[in-house]
Amino acid sequence: MKSLNFFIALLSLLSLATITKSQDPSYLYHSCSNDTTYTRNSTFQTNLILLLFSLLSDAPRNNLNGFYNSSIGLDPDDVYGMFLCRGDVDKNTCQICVALAAKEAIQRCPVQKVVVLWYDLCLLRYSNRAFFATMDQDPGVFMFKSDQNIADEPERFNRLVATTMNYTVTQATIATSGGKKFAVGEYFTKSPNLYSLAQCTPDLSSSDCNRCLRIAISILPSCCSQRPGVSILYPSCNVRYETFKFYNITTVAAKPPPPPPSPLTRPKGKGHVSIIVIVAIVISIAVSMVLFCMGFSFLRRRARKNRVSLPEKDDGDEISTVESLQFDLSSIEAATNNFSPDNKLGEGGFGEVYKAWKQWTNGTALELMDASLGDSYSRNEITRCLHIALLCVQEDPKNRPKLTTIVLMLNSFSVTPPLPRKPAYCVKSRTGSKPLSVNDMSITELYPR
Repeated sequence: MKSLNFFIALLSLLSLATITKSQDPSYLYHSCSNDTTYTRNSTFQTNLILLLFSLLSDAPRNNLNGFYNSSIGLDPDDVYGMFLCRGDVDKNTCQICVALAAKEAIQRCPVQKVVVLWYDLCLLRYSNRAFFATMDQDPGVFMFKSDQNIADEPERFNRLVATTMNYTVTQATIATSGGKKFAVGEYFTKSPNLYSLAQCTPDLSSSDCNRCLRIAISILPSCCSQRPGVSILYPSCNVRYETFKFYNITTVAAKPPPPPPSPLTRPKGKGHVSIIVIVAIVISIAVSMVLFCMGFSFLRRRARKNRVSLPEKDDGDEISTVESLQFDLSSIEAATNNFSPDNKLGEGGFGEVYKAWKQWTNGTALELMDASLGDSYSRNEITRCLHIALLCVQEDPKNRPKLTTIVLMLNSFSVTPPLPRKPAYCVKSRTGSKPLSVNDMSITELYPR
């Protein structure tokens, strides 16, 4: 018992000595399982104290990604533990948060063997069973301020949350094995702005991380619709969004720069695809999608004008001229791989709409890549190239990056591209009927949005 009191006192001194120099961590929630407990002054308690000391003392040297795990003892008194600090905090703040969490865990769960405790800046977990590299969503909790709600355009806000969280989750899961699986996102609108965060423990595989985060954001519509700020906490992952910036983006570690481009000529044997080839493929997909939609729309309008001449409606959202949208059938067939059904998303007023945008919003952009390329490309580079390509085909020219910016984004990961919006001409159409026929036959006109 004396050793436990000494340990708690030491933790208090460690946290108080440096807490004024760092961001103050805030306690969120804890879970103690009463299914398994230990007796005071037992071998398990001794091992637990040694484990917590190990996490604290080894953390500054070994937590390259704000994460560290360890185990001590032999069955049945073995104990496994880990901590995960938020991806934007420095090592000193991380150590302070872990010390506070260890102290809080001992006091709130004095005899429980299975404990999970969350602060806003870190997570501490220990158990009498091995859980490393295993996705766990039990226990789980969601948190929000119950007295607040988004009153203006709630449906638009919910769509904004879904789009931003999908993007952030995708970015968090593309980290390499063992790397920091952490990402933040920012979406600026007239009101309100949205800031998002997604993180997994680095010992998870990319597929387990993606599954954990997708499950977390899937409950947002049912638990937290129209809430201006929400946190969903699991032992293996967590997500959060707010209408204010709650993270320090300047301390988020920059992604490593991409490797130099490989020669255009493919080497013999098993090699890697050139970055130039990858960029060409991704941009071609996005440009082909826009060219087809524009060309097909023009062909339909010209065919309709050959049948009947009707006065044009003055609509500020409609296309006022079509002289620059002339494409022959061979160009359209080439752009769509001869109208391949593999690329078809559905039917709309512009004809067959192709799928690059939906793959991006669903977080499955890598499915656009040719399966024959295998693993000869970087997931990170492909996602970034498609991101840039979608920015290049934005409907408003002001939202398209300049050529110098594109070159900079392709050659450096220090620049974070803004979130793309839905590209031009890839939306459904509306139809309207006008009673202008002399023989009671209806004529339907298509108006692009």
